[in-house]
Amino acid sequence: MQDKHLYEYAVIRIVPRVEREEFVNAGVILFCKRQKFIKVLYTVNEAKLLMLNPKLDTNQVKRNLEAFEKVGMGAKDGGPIARLEPAERFRWLTAVRSSVIQTSRPHPGFCTDLESKAQKLFEDLVL
Repeated sequence: MQDKHLYEYAVIRIVPRVEREEFVNAGVILFCKRQKFIKVLYTVNEAKLLMLNPKLDTNQVKRNLEAFEKVGMGAKDGGPIARLEPAERFRWLTAVRSSVIQTSRPHPGFCTDLESKAQKLFEDLVL
């Protein structure tokens, strides 16, 4: 029997007009402390975003999401936050913020395959 891993995940949301609080689910962040695992998956649905805010700079949104991913991966070119331990990076990524890119509160779960779970959450909550 495979070990079950305790994980946390949050949904990445794009809020095209922060003052209206409308959002489009754009990705997921899955974190497992024991495995030192973080996975960031995202997509940008420009048509949906531009319906909510025709003036939104979707190229900037994409660059910001790329930075999110780099922090999650701990990439060398991801800046000082990317050099933190996985738990600290996850907490930074899921911190409450009032900007175009926000996340849901973290939710816990158990699974045996973290990669598959991240993909399943992405498919269920975003696609």
